[in-house]
Amino acid sequence: MPDDDLDVAELTGVLESFVRMFIRLPSIQRLSFTTLSVLHTLARLGPMRLTELTASEQVTQSAVTQIVTKLERDGLVERRPDPSDGRAVLVRITPAGAAIVDGRRDDRIGHLRRLVAGLSAQERAAIAHALPALAHITQLHE
Repeated sequence: MPDDDLDVAELTGVLESFVRMFIRLPSIQRLSFTTLSVLHTLARLGPMRLTELTASEQVTQSAVTQIVTKLERDGLVERRPDPSDGRAVLVRITPAGAAIVDGRRDDRIGHLRRLVAGLSAQERAAIAHALPALAHITQLHE
């Protein structure tokens, strides 16, 4: 597939830099990246089995089990029986866990809003026009 009008290597570099910056924007509820990723995954996708979380987070079953155990102890997730299979459990985010995800998102929006204010109108418009294509890339991956 030709990429004459898009330098995919440049896109990759810019996105890597942006994602690193974006992940670090929130100044509240500092938790490890993997711990936050588990909370965000559960908030976005709903209850999951540990095996699904392991695959989603790309870490070992042992690591996910430890993270979920700590999050459960902190009241941020809970384990419930899987209604479709009584032998399995589903991990679900609690209201306290969802509040962390929402609070971090709100904090990130505030930081990003200040950064975007430093862009020209043309730069803001270019980003706005790119949003549908970036959203489509994420859909193609899922």
